[in-house]
Amino acid sequence: MRRLAMPLLLATALSATSAVAGNDLALTNPTAYIPPQCYTKTEDASGGVHNPCATCHVRSRAPNYINDPAQQMEWSFAAPARVNRWTNLFVDRRAAVAAVKPDDILAYVRTDNYRAEDGTNLLALALAHPPAGWDAEGDGKWSGYTPDVAFRFDDAGFDIGGDGRMTGWRAFSYTPLPGTFWPANGSADDVLIRLPAAYRQRVDGTPDRAVYVTNLAITEALIKRHDIAIPPTDEAAMGVDLDRDGVMGRATKVVFAFAPLDGITMRYAGRAGALQAAGKAPLAAGLYPLGTEFVHTVRYLDLGAAGDVTMAPRMKELRYMRKIAWQSYFDLEDAVLKEAKEKHDFPDRIRLYDGSAEHGIASGSGWRLQGFIEDAQGALRPQTLEETVFCMGCHGGVGVNDDSTFSFARKLGAEAPQRGWRHWTQGAGLRGVPDLRRADGTGDYAHYLRTNRAGDEFRGNMELIRAWLTAKGVLTPEKASAFRNDISALIYPSPERALALDAAYRMIVRDQSFAQGRDATIAPQLNVWRKVGEDQPTGIVSPEDPWFAP
Repeated sequence: MRRLAMPLLLATALSATSAVAGNDLALTNPTAYIPPQCYTKTEDASGGVHNPCATCHVRSRAPNYINDPAQQMEWSFAAPARVNRWTNLFVDRRAAVAAVKPDDILAYVRTDNYRAEDGTNLLALALAHPPAGWDAEGDGKWSGYTPDVAFRFDDAGFDIGGDGRMTGWRAFSYTPLPGTFWPANGSADDVLIRLPAAYRQRVDGTPDRAVYVTNLAITEALIKRHDIAIPPTDEAAMGVDLDRDGVMGRATKVVFAFAPLDGITMRYAGRAGALQAAGKAPLAAGLYPLGTEFVHTVRYLDLGAAGDVTMAPRMKELRYMRKIAWQSYFDLEDAVLKEAKEKHDFPDRIRLYDGSAEHGIASGSGWRLQGFIEDAQGALRPQTLEETVFCMGCHGGVGVNDDSTFSFARKLGAEAPQRGWRHWTQGAGLRGVPDLRRADGTGDYAHYLRTNRAGDEFRGNMELIRAWLTAKGVLTPEKASAFRNDISALIYPSPERALALDAAYRMIVRDQSFAQGRDATIAPQLNVWRKVGEDQPTGIVSPEDPWFAP
């Protein structure tokens, strides 16, 4: 069930980020990879059953072989995980939140903790001279990922650096995963993708924007497993018959085709295609190219000039992942089978992770994850090992994933503004985004409200429940139609709730209590177990299907 003058700027960055990130391998929560949402009570006092579990635990599509819909039906936790250590869920912040002045919290969230007013990257500046607590190797240097997104986007979603050149990062719009990732529950977020240099170059190594656009479309087709509409593209220049019509003409779509046992596959454009032919750039449906990177920022909520809720400049987290190893279908299936056998033979054995604040953690499925989070003063710092283990429960593998990721499979298509390639700050954010169509034709968010009968896993967002569901928890057809073509009507909170959620989260930041949970809750959550029993049933007897067709 489930981130001035240069000398003064440098001094400011270092003093504000002096908190020690730490590299202690002894976790206070040994199963920090199990998210707080997984402790939700799925049965209410009247015996009604709620199913938020199907957001993550579903019949998967290959090459995701986790296939875990049974997780919807019971808490099959190892013994150490049966105690819920996410105790921030039970803290009562109502009085403290009510005491926060709106102007105070607005000033805080409107202060950019990633970029200075002159565009200087504050986090990169601090990492250039890492404090001892960040430097796991003790060599005075930062060897992990240094965030290099400029957050300056052109009209195709490409990130443009201070030198006027593309950084390689490209923002895309998507339908957020139901529940936790709705702004109504505390945060705004964005996701950017970057493919390795070879995927951005012609065969001779010359950077070429058209080649990069094409290879991103090919990657999108591989992850979504269907054809992708593209701007008219010269196939001869790309060196590949994109629409598979047998003619090297102008293609308006990338045709998905992958049946390697029948000799049918796809090919990347430009230098990546040449490397692929030489066996150095593997391609497979459902998998990203080796070296693919993602940046995901989690933000506070702000208010626009008209009082509407928007994404704030201030980051709560900056999350990063890079594909460091290629794993074949056989490798991936074999790993899942081995883990299933180990769970059967040693049901109380927990996952162990090796890593550090400096280098992050390898997922075991080919990715390395790393993150940055606010220190007590609000500046970004590297996450501790334990704070990064938190990320592994979702990206380490659940049935709904595609190659350990969530958002790219939910990317908006060519019918969306900028063909789905835009940052949320380019335009009206999530306003105008339609509900994602499930494989059965229903809306994804409508399905979530009908099966969970709430707008968050904890069923604590009473504002949303009262606005959209009947007293018996029913989503009427009339209500469903109100967000069918514009999900913002559903998933944005009121301005008052947005500021209250901001204030609640800032309290967690000041306490630096992320190891006890980072959900922006205001009142104690009543629908959450403090302990679960061994293989305790959830009350869900018929697992829900995924939004996609496996």
